[in-house]
Amino acid sequence: MPFYDSFPPELCRLFQAAALKEDSLEELRLRVGQPLALRYRNCEYGITGDGKLTENLMKSVRIDAVQLEAVLEALSACSLYAFAEETRQGFFTVPGGHRVGIAGKTVLENGKVSCIRNISFLNLRFSHEKKGCASCILPYLFEDGKLCDTLLIGPPGCGKTTLLRDLIRQLSSGSTFHPGMTVGVVDERSEIGGAYLGIPQNDLGPRTDLLDGCRKSEGMLMLLRSMTPEVIAADELGSQEDRYALESVFHCGCHLVATAHGTSFAASARSPLLHTLFQQRLFQRLILLSGRPSPGTVIQISDADGNLLDTGCKVALQEIS
Repeated sequence: MPFYDSFPPELCRLFQAAALKEDSLEELRLRVGQPLALRYRNCEYGITGDGKLTENLMKSVRIDAVQLEAVLEALSACSLYAFAEETRQGFFTVPGGHRVGIAGKTVLENGKVSCIRNISFLNLRFSHEKKGCASCILPYLFEDGKLCDTLLIGPPGCGKTTLLRDLIRQLSSGSTFHPGMTVGVVDERSEIGGAYLGIPQNDLGPRTDLLDGCRKSEGMLMLLRSMTPEVIAADELGSQEDRYALESVFHCGCHLVATAHGTSFAASARSPLLHTLFQQRLFQRLILLSGRPSPGTVIQISDADGNLLDTGCKVALQEIS
């Protein structure tokens, strides 16, 4: 079913006329009173009133409050209250692992955001499976036959989660570098597995166990106690709450593959949590990603001491079928 199938009829007709290929669609942005905008094949476009793509955003159709509210209801299946815990953080995740970012009037309680009302801005970020996209980095993640603890670093929208997802699948399935491994995934935002009723809709491999919608700091410890994983995978490390759980993973003989935000290794190291991990050299492999020229571009791979490994690995996610 197309993503726009339950949208208001006038928007549905526009997307039908535009004939977009969903596997090339990265973001859809709706702002009340502003032109509809989307990121498609790594470029920004609007859609004209007759359903044609335009690079001139000011020629795109404008979104009104009624349309945005209808889209919001469609994406949340008319049950936005069911996503209350997520929406406090400014987003909710829908089946398939697609993230819906929201902005509007924040309501504070004891100095913290308790909810967001008068939602006037939406950003639908599409999750895609790109099977095989981790193949270019896999040879550099093993040393003496053992998996190295690995951190993928990059700015938002550069393909970190997509690359992590395929890495999980390949580690779980096995490859020429290692037999299949038991992988435990803490999917706090439901973006890695895209689970529906607890069952991953994305292929995470035959030896993967998923803990969906659980905070990383709790989920990593839960998996260690209950599922005896050889590898634990998590997305978007960074909070100090993760520190104890991470140390437990590192010191119990379990390997870790994870992602973190950053435009460079130095920028990531300014995070209090990652600064400590880098100082202790707990990650044997650091992989820097970029969204340019295309999402998933690997800039460099280094070891824990900062020594650059000769990768020759510049494969973009859009080039993987």
